[in-house]
Amino acid sequence: MTSEPDRIDLQDLPTDTAAELSDPYCMAPDAAAELLRDLPGNRLAVLGDSVTAGVMGPLPGYHDRSFADRFTDALAATRPGFASVNLATPNLLVAEIRDRQLVPALEFEPDVVRVSAGGNDAFRGFDPDALRADLSSLLTPLVESGALVITTGLTHTLGGIHVATHHHPLAADPVIYAADRVHANARGHAVTFAAIATSLSGHSRNWAAD
Repeated sequence: MTSEPDRIDLQDLPTDTAAELSDPYCMAPDAAAELLRDLPGNRLAVLGDSVTAGVMGPLPGYHDRSFADRFTDALAATRPGFASVNLATPNLLVAEIRDRQLVPALEFEPDVVRVSAGGNDAFRGFDPDALRADLSSLLTPLVESGALVITTGLTHTLGGIHVATHHHPLAADPVIYAADRVHANARGHAVTFAAIATSLSGHSRNWAAD
């Protein structure tokens, strides 16, 4: 289990990220922070498996930081007193994520929750009805706590926001994957974060208008 992640101030980002800065599918950290400024919440909990735990392959020219950490950095940049915890652990099934991470997540009392789960279930074969029940038992208590629940991948949220990334132009392109062809490389994480931030910005504008 990972506690509060180390956050990076925007001015402290490495300078050897020329490829990322010129990549049309990526987003500069300061731009992302501004885009997500109006997203409600000051306490973030991240749950899931290797995807949100930050497993990735390095790639020259790209910042070696996961999309979950990029999301954390973007929120922290415009929120004094922001707090976060990343509970994600590689290789877990949905039921294991629920059993190991749900209680500590609720005890943290987050107002924003990021969840990505279900990939390991899909790789190992699963009963669709059982998987839906496991997802419901993981997500429903988070939604009922009043937190804004944001999901990606196979984890469709129940009453929160689901960001679909499988339709992205690079979704099936080998250039965003690590050598294992399962996890993303550093570009893949940068691209995923940019897609998530862009999608959430529409919701942010709606909240700002309320």
